[in-house]
Amino acid sequence: MVVYLRLLRESFSFAMNALRNNKLRTLLSLLGVTIGIFSIIAVLAAVDSLDRKIKKDLSSLDKNTIFLMRFSFGPSEVPQWKREQFPDVKYDEYEYLKSAVNNADQICFQMFTSRQSIKFDTKTVSDVNVTPVSYEYIDIEGLQFESGRFFNESESNSGTPLIVLGYQIAEDLFEGRDPIGKNIRLYGQKLTVVGVLKKQGSGMFGDSNDTNVFLPVNFIRRLFGDNNESMTPVILIKPEKGVDMDAFKAELSQKLRNFRGIKTGEIDNFFINVLSGFTDLIDGIISQMNVVGWIISGFSLLVGGFGIANIMFVSVKERTNLIGIQKSLGAKNRFILFQFLFEAIILSVIGGMIGLFLVWIISLILSNVLEFEFILGVGNIVLGTGLAAVIGLISGILPAISASKLDPVEAIRTGM
Repeated sequence: MVVYLRLLRESFSFAMNALRNNKLRTLLSLLGVTIGIFSIIAVLAAVDSLDRKIKKDLSSLDKNTIFLMRFSFGPSEVPQWKREQFPDVKYDEYEYLKSAVNNADQICFQMFTSRQSIKFDTKTVSDVNVTPVSYEYIDIEGLQFESGRFFNESESNSGTPLIVLGYQIAEDLFEGRDPIGKNIRLYGQKLTVVGVLKKQGSGMFGDSNDTNVFLPVNFIRRLFGDNNESMTPVILIKPEKGVDMDAFKAELSQKLRNFRGIKTGEIDNFFINVLSGFTDLIDGIISQMNVVGWIISGFSLLVGGFGIANIMFVSVKERTNLIGIQKSLGAKNRFILFQFLFEAIILSVIGGMIGLFLVWIISLILSNVLEFEFILGVGNIVLGTGLAAVIGLISGILPAISASKLDPVEAIRTGM
């Protein structure tokens, strides 16, 4: 064991000498490993950070939450021309499903609308995401409040002109003053602020509740009616825990088909989108991003491997005389083999560590510049180091074997 520890120390010393004595050659050869490890770990770290952010943003929602609407979250077998003829879900369908569907914890009506400008006195905030919803939305999404409250059932049903502000909207409009009870203007109408949400931070697509405002959906329906082309309605359904999702979706589909008068044999003219299906779609995209990252980075690693092999062949040639002396003094083949193998691994790991260091530096910069936590996990550090070691092992095996098989007499003569 002591012999191999000494061998490892000597190999490390030889590797450092190679770096010092042939700086340009060694650094150019290590560049491929550095770029390869940097590319792979940067992609994996970015994807892991994105995946973590998405799961954090969706953590407040039950994965079984259903979005009932005319559009599909993913690919569909229904032709596009037919999907374009599907009707929007209606408010009366929401009311019917609330009373007709069993095992539903909460059912909410929401509209997706265009962004608007919102005003308070002389202050205007543009590009605000307006979210008209019914009162059940707070129980489905689990909103948390900095101050105030959400509108209740009576206020939601009557369409009372109330509004709940996202944290950033409240900060921009009121600049630290208490907004509760104040009147703001939206769609040319006055609405009273009843609540401000807690700060959430940047969302998975660069947006979050911080830049949202929530108001009763019936207030919007009273202003614009139910057939406004700039608004897309959706019914959100949160099933009870432990429910059989296939049976629940089948019941939901049958109830809405009956309500719409869809005949047997005709296809559904709506989509039951389950949030878990959306997360599965995202997981698939993330997996594809990982694969693409590995393929692109693999070329750099291949070049880096050839670079390490080149260094080791040159190193064997330069130290032929020393190898002959070591073998004439009793050094066994495996001692010489491990000596050069360890040296190749150490050189490769050095290149890999440089790549990891670059990823770490960039992750710190991006985390400070962007509202996005870029995380270089321990798993990726271990993976990068291990991958670099494997590249060194593969690249150094042939030079090490050639060194171990040298005849001591010939090696000494050649070295002279």
